Amino acid sequence: MNPVIERKQAKVHMAGRSSSIGRMAVRLAIYAFSLFLILGPISSLVIWSFAEKWFWPHTLPQQWGFLYWAKVFDGKMLHSLTLSFGIAFLVTLISILLCLPLSYLIARYRLPAKSVLLLIFLLPQAFPQLPVFTNAMVLMYKWDLVGTLTGVTLIHLVGALVFSVWTMVSVFQHISASLEEAAVNLGASRLRTFFTITLPMAVPGIIASSLLVFLYSLDEFTGSLLIGAPFITTMPVFMYNSAMGYEMQTASVTGLLLMLPGIVLLLLMQRFMKSEYMAAFGRG
Repeated sequence: MNPVIERKQAKVHMAGRSSSIGRMAVRLAIYAFSLFLILGPISSLVIWSFAEKWFWPHTLPQQWGFLYWAKVFDGKMLHSLTLSFGIAFLVTLISILLCLPLSYLIARYRLPAKSVLLLIFLLPQAFPQLPVFTNAMVLMYKWDLVGTLTGVTLIHLVGALVFSVWTMVSVFQHISASLEEAAVNLGASRLRTFFTITLPMAVPGIIASSLLVFLYSLDEFTGSLLIGAPFITTMPVFMYNSAMGYEMQTASVTGLLLMLPGIVLLLLMQRFMKSEYMAAFGRG
């Protein structure tokens, strides 16, 4: 082979290799920066949760230990954690029972003002939460629901129904209506078709919707504080009270305990939520 051609090919090869290395370096830098943004705040929580003594100007705690973890689990936090999970489970169950038939009707039938109906469910998220929950609190005072478990559950449902309805509508829109029509033509009733054909196919989407509602209820703060305080103290409210009292260790432990279920449930939701469901949002 001609030496000139060989040198040109070598230069092209080296240029391609350099370009590949450069792209890899940029990609690694982006990954490192993303990890820093994600893990930076979390690392601060972890350090504070194990810091028994940490005073300025020391960069790291002078004394490490599990003192505040033990205090948190021996105190009121465990009750708040159990209460938050119980409320989130109850809100999720009620949302499924209410939104499952409604979402199916919206997705399958030509209801009058269907877009308006969906918009009504979206309105609580279209405005700042504080005025929405404040107005709801005025009504709940009239019904003597402030400071009760029923009141907190109802205020969680205000936002939870948005996630539940819109997600389930998109799930049922994704399922082909021709399958139901075929079952009906073969003699099955509409009710039997729903339970034997449609509902089993919608299970992954229903699970994803339930996880969204559960996470929303578990992390809901504004409504829980306005409606539940001082008798119903959920985990977010407990963390807020700790932070306002400058109990950084207690607040950090509580924050980590709130974050871990969210990470696990989001990973589960990623498994069940299909891209086709997300693409169907808002389709009439």
